[in-house]
Amino acid sequence: MLRITLRKISLKLTALTTAVALAVAPMAALAQENKGPPVLRDTETEQLLREYTRPILRAAGLEKQNIQMVIINQSVFNAFVADGRRIFVNYGAILQSETPNQIIGVMAHETGHLAGGHLAKMREQIAQAQTQMIIAMLLGAGAMVAGAQGGSNSGLANAGAAMFSAPGEMIRRNLLSYVRQQEENADKAGVKFLTATGQSARGMYETFKRFTDESLFAARGSDPYVQSHPMPSQRVAALEELARSSPYWDKKDDPALQLRHDMVRAKISAFMERQDTVYRRYPLSNNSLPARYAHAIATYRHGDLRSALAQIDALIQQQPNNPYFHEVRGQALLEGGKPQEAIAPLRKAVALSNNAPLIEMLLGQALVATGNNAYTDEAIAILRAAVARETEAPIGYMQLAMAYGRKGDYAQADLASAQAAYLRGDSKTARDLASRAKTRFAIGTPGWVKADDIVNTKPLPGQKGN
Repeated sequence: MLRITLRKISLKLTALTTAVALAVAPMAALAQENKGPPVLRDTETEQLLREYTRPILRAAGLEKQNIQMVIINQSVFNAFVADGRRIFVNYGAILQSETPNQIIGVMAHETGHLAGGHLAKMREQIAQAQTQMIIAMLLGAGAMVAGAQGGSNSGLANAGAAMFSAPGEMIRRNLLSYVRQQEENADKAGVKFLTATGQSARGMYETFKRFTDESLFAARGSDPYVQSHPMPSQRVAALEELARSSPYWDKKDDPALQLRHDMVRAKISAFMERQDTVYRRYPLSNNSLPARYAHAIATYRHGDLRSALAQIDALIQQQPNNPYFHEVRGQALLEGGKPQEAIAPLRKAVALSNNAPLIEMLLGQALVATGNNAYTDEAIAILRAAVARETEAPIGYMQLAMAYGRKGDYAQADLASAQAAYLRGDSKTARDLASRAKTRFAIGTPGWVKADDIVNTKPLPGQKGN
């Protein structure tokens, strides 16, 4: 009986822990499924986010922690931290932030969570809650047994039954109260970091107030003690008072930074939204640089390569040293089935971007896609350099595997394929390919050691194992 009871307790605790995790970071729970949340990669957007967060991280004392920015393929407005070394932001948050200061404010808030060690502290709170629940439930079970011995109508039996239901609700309230306090602390820390870097907290306030106003109706009449965030009106009022106290409240974003922000938003819209939505956001009558950027990308994505190239060339003529215009031209040609023509603009994009690894991977892909063996050695050199600096992009290893295969180096091809599979979350395929690679390498060589590491690496949570 005790073994069965403890199993039921374990199931209840698992449910509680899951509920709290969802309250803290909804996307963190999604990361536990199969391959995790879908990630978007783009050099231009990632570079802008890094520039947004660099001074904030410096002010928080986290500059040397190598905090990474990860863009999630979700259109809803959301940003969160989940592992202490990465800030996750939905592309929808960037798209819906009208000014740099608005998304910078959100990043400052998330940095407040990192600087405060909130994830580790939350795990401690959950562990403590689990212990409290086990004790309470065991006491409740004891009271029910004693009550049963005293008769079915015994007060002890009724008390024991109540003790089973009460602890979960009480502990849940305590945990959610703790989360609300963390949110308030992150707000305060975010404003502090913004002030320390000479930036306004207005954008942070505007963003949270906008979403607070949208949630006021849903929150009306709800119990404030069962919400994972402070009551909207209370939180936004406290944040406004704090933000307005900053001497930089009225400071505006630099026009050049605003333009870069608008360019990234246009790019995201063109790649991620329906064509009709893109043209509603950026009508053809809009001749601004961001609108023309969106039009050019949307045009190539929907099949009119000739018109798209003409539009991209006009952008390049206006900003000849913009690496991302050359990148888009190369990508359009590559996806349009013209890899040979894509090489020149991608070479230019690599040079202008200071050898950005993701753009190098695109160039390597174009070189491989030509089918010309004369490009094989160059493709391998470029792709090896790219994956050495960008270690979490499966496409780099996939293209490297193809290049090695074309050269007849099947040991390296298997190893690169194994690395790509591992990064995709398919640990079984990764181990199978790495095992085959080990048979092709001489024992003890660097390739054999890397393959052996993959064979003996345990699957990460959510990865497909055997």
